[in-house]
Amino acid sequence: MYNLGPRLDGHSVNPGSNILITGPPLSGKRQLALDILSQGIEDEEGAIVVSTKESGERIKQEYEATHGPVGDRPLGIVDCVTKHQGLGPATESQTLKFASSPGDMTGIGIKLSEILEHFYRDRNVQHNRVLLHSLSTLVIYSNLQTVFRFLHVFTGRTQSADALGIYILESTAHDEKALSTLAQLFDGVIETTQEAETVRLKGSVA
Repeated sequence: MYNLGPRLDGHSVNPGSNILITGPPLSGKRQLALDILSQGIEDEEGAIVVSTKESGERIKQEYEATHGPVGDRPLGIVDCVTKHQGLGPATESQTLKFASSPGDMTGIGIKLSEILEHFYRDRNVQHNRVLLHSLSTLVIYSNLQTVFRFLHVFTGRTQSADALGIYILESTAHDEKALSTLAQLFDGVIETTQEAETVRLKGSVA
């Protein structure tokens, strides 16, 4: 089981679960997602961020600002921004990979698999949490149907790897049809507001 941490009242979910975090801007979605990743690292699990909105360096800085230095802990990042925006050298390592853009969904999948393989093979990390931030950016660079097909494969890969998938979506950036289309791919939804989080988990996930 994957413990979601104290902010979510100790809820746990089964391996292979995919959880959507949705809410309006500035309602704390990303910080909540990073808190869930941090809980995993405390539990000696791996954590991987697929960032379509911020550079890998920015994500790492934000994580360390609230959860302390990463050090040699198993935190991996797939950066989809640096190459696309020409922000600087894109020098890869075992835990930092670069996709060409947020629309490079094939590249995102390949780079994620490389980090997962490194964690499994070289670091003996058997349980991993994967954060995709954010689905809204993917829709901007592509279209709803393409993103749905990509997520169908992505969530299936998470499930087959017995990992925990966490996905962020701006609720105010999409119409109800888009929200309901994407939501059907997930085992549970966490809705954020300025005040609190509401957790809705399906079936045997809790």
